[in-house]
Amino acid sequence: MGLYIFLTLIIFALASVMYYKFEKDVMLYSKLPRLQENSKDVIRRIKAMHESLLEDNFYPRYSTFHSAIFDADYKKIFSLLHNDAVDFNDYLYKKGKYIYFIKEPGLYYLGAKYVVIEVPDDEKWLTTLYRNIALYGTLFLLFMAVLGYFLVKQFLRPMKDSFLLLNNFIKDTTHELNTPVSTILANIETIDKNKIDQKVAKKLQRIDIAARTISTIYKDLTYLLLQDKIPSKIEKIDINSLISQRLTYFATMAEAKKIKISFSQSPTFLEADKQKITRLIDNLLSNAIKYNKVGGTIKITTFRNGFSIEDSGIGIPEEKKEEIFERYKRLTNSEGGFGIGMHIVLSIAKEFGLKIKIDSKEQKYTKVTVTW
Repeated sequence: MGLYIFLTLIIFALASVMYYKFEKDVMLYSKLPRLQENSKDVIRRIKAMHESLLEDNFYPRYSTFHSAIFDADYKKIFSLLHNDAVDFNDYLYKKGKYIYFIKEPGLYYLGAKYVVIEVPDDEKWLTTLYRNIALYGTLFLLFMAVLGYFLVKQFLRPMKDSFLLLNNFIKDTTHELNTPVSTILANIETIDKNKIDQKVAKKLQRIDIAARTISTIYKDLTYLLLQDKIPSKIEKIDINSLISQRLTYFATMAEAKKIKISFSQSPTFLEADKQKITRLIDNLLSNAIKYNKVGGTIKITTFRNGFSIEDSGIGIPEEKKEEIFERYKRLTNSEGGFGIGMHIVLSIAKEFGLKIKIDSKEQKYTKVTVTW
C-alpha cells in the first residue's frame, strides 16, 4: 500500500511538472508575435542611429518593455534590462518575473549581433495553472484512492479467504481437542498413583503433562478467537487463591523438571474477569516452568497491588524484551508453543489497565511483575 501511494505521488508530481512546462511554453509562444514586433522596432531605431551622423542620438526607450544590445562575444554594448545575465542558448525563455526574446538584426548596427527584449510576466497564467493543478490533482488523487481501495480488496480477498479457512479450522480443531483432553485429565486424576508400578506412574505423568499442555494451548487459542465476542464479567478476585489453584494445575509439569516453587503471600485483590486473569497467570506460570532449568526455582510473591513471578531459567536478551509480546514470537525454538502466550498476557493487561514489568538476565533469571 505504501508503494502504491508513493507511485501515485510520483505520477502526480511528474504530471504537474509536465503540465507546468506545457503551459509555460504556450504562454511564451503567445507572447512571441508581440516580442517580434518589439525587436523589429528596436532594430529599426538602432539602424537609424547607426546611419545618422547626429551626435545627440539616444538609445530607444519604451514604457512597455526593455531592451539591450550585445556583440558577437556576448558582451553588453548597452542595456536597459533588469537582469543583464542573458541566456543566449535559448531565443525565448522566462527567468524570474520577466520574459526574454533574443533577435539577430542581420547587420551589426552599432556593433550589435544580438538584440534582447525583456517584458514583464504578469503571471496570470500561473494562477490559472495552480488552480487547475489543485482541481485536477484532487480529482486524480480521489480516483487513485478509489482505485487503490478496490485493488487492495481484490488482492486481500484470497488472503482473507485463507484466514477465514484457517480460523474455522482452528475453531473446529480446538473444539474437537477439548473433549478428549478433558477426558484424559479426568481419568488420570482418578487413578491412585500409590497402587501402580513406578514405571507406569512415570508414563502417566508424561501423559498428564502432554494433556495439560494441549489444554493450555486450547484455552489460549479459544481466548484469541473469542476475546472480542465474549463480554468481560467483572468480579473481585482473590489473587492468592487463584494462584494457588493454578499452581495445583501446573504441579505435575513442575515436578517433572524438579522445580521448587515458593509462594510468599500478602492479601491482594483485583476487580476483573476471572477467566481472563486465569489465562494471564497460566501463561506466566507456563513460561516460568517451560523456560526454567531442571532443578530450578520459581518464586511467587503477592503484594497489595500486584504480584511477581521469578524463575531461574534462560533469561531474556535485553533487545528482545519488547519482542516477546508480539504474536507468534518465540524466545527460543527449543521449546514448543505457538508464541502467543505473552501476547495474550499483554492483551489482558491492557484491557484491565494492568502494568507489566520484566527484569531479566541471560542464563540467570526472569522476573515478571504485574501491578494495578
